[in-house]
Amino acid sequence: MKAFRFVAALLAAGALVAPALAEGPRERRLSREEYRDKMKGGWIGQMAGVGVGAPTEFRWQGAIVPADQVPAWTPETINQFDQDDLYVEMTFLRTLQTHGLDASTRQAGIDFANSKYPLWHANKEGRSRLREGIAPPDSGHPAFNEHADDIDYQIEADFSGLIAPGLPNTAIQLGETFGRLMNHGDGLYGGQFVGAMYSEAFFETDPEKIVRAGLAAIPKESQYHECVSDVIEWHREHPDDWEAAWRKIEDKYQKNPGYRRFSCSKDEKEPYKFNIDAKINGAYIVMGLLYGGGDPWKTIVISTRCGQDSDCNPSNAAGILFTAMGASKLPPEYTSALDTKTKFNSTDYSFADLIAVCDDLAAQAVTKAGGKVEKSADGAETFVIPILTPRPSALESCWEPGPKAGSRFTAEEMAQIREKDE
Repeated sequence: MKAFRFVAALLAAGALVAPALAEGPRERRLSREEYRDKMKGGWIGQMAGVGVGAPTEFRWQGAIVPADQVPAWTPETINQFDQDDLYVEMTFLRTLQTHGLDASTRQAGIDFANSKYPLWHANKEGRSRLREGIAPPDSGHPAFNEHADDIDYQIEADFSGLIAPGLPNTAIQLGETFGRLMNHGDGLYGGQFVGAMYSEAFFETDPEKIVRAGLAAIPKESQYHECVSDVIEWHREHPDDWEAAWRKIEDKYQKNPGYRRFSCSKDEKEPYKFNIDAKINGAYIVMGLLYGGGDPWKTIVISTRCGQDSDCNPSNAAGILFTAMGASKLPPEYTSALDTKTKFNSTDYSFADLIAVCDDLAAQAVTKAGGKVEKSADGAETFVIPILTPRPSALESCWEPGPKAGSRFTAEEMAQIREKDE
């Protein structure tokens, strides 16, 4: 007993130090070759998911897509070059490529304002406000953007995790830079959630652990966090019946006006069936991941069959799963007909270009976060990535948004915006 007290006293005085192993690892290692393979898988997954879901988009609202209405897969389905799920985030990559990882949200706004591709909802409203001279974050503030809780940044946040392997705080910060162009509150958190899931998918294959890593990157008090947490719980209650979980999502997040307080399409007495809110569509991403059980086709089909924005949701789900798998481990029907040379709508990027740009940005992101790129004697490179606790953005909501920033572009900045709304 005396010996125990003596040791305890020494520990209290700092004379003895607990073994380093008790602290857990402080870094993770990922060969650059494996990074490229997984990042490539992430882009393939996005293309696969949106390719399958596109013909069903918003054709089933508040209803499950019948199994026989899910388009059949052909290897050529992979080639999707005209989807906003893909081309918008390439504008963000271009900003980072040109101006660096510390590019300001104002510069991001100028570049987004100059984009020429078709847009809808929060993206369209945000771009219009930017072209009018309203700078971020006000371009995404509910006072100026009635779609601020919509799905938009969520569908284009994949890039933020694909260039941030194991770096959720990088994905969170990129949301502050780019998500603020068009979204606020849960609309912003949806993208940060997706980005953080991609970040974790470079090191984790268990779908629930990936989803929980995404949750750690957004405020616990948000409705978005509540929604995803509900889906995890309902999956545990109904592990073999995804339609039972779908019905619970429908009852709470579709039919309850308290969870559609800033829905861009609603009626005070009975919310419309159309629902492009980030939360419910984020739930459908999670449905695909949890009930898909790591199977590519099953993941895509379940996210698609949940309905609503049923091309965006399987695109996110498949992108995350395919990142965890890596391109080299994908069934050949997802890669055999991939066109690596055609450029995506209104961008400078082909698939091959995307891989090169993301590879370069990831190396910068690792170094910026305090990691390093090690090179062995044979020239092989390894990312040494620090393990950092996620730091979510501040809590906010679109229905109680707080004050506007009063942010406007200067005359010099406006001179850089060449595109105007008709």
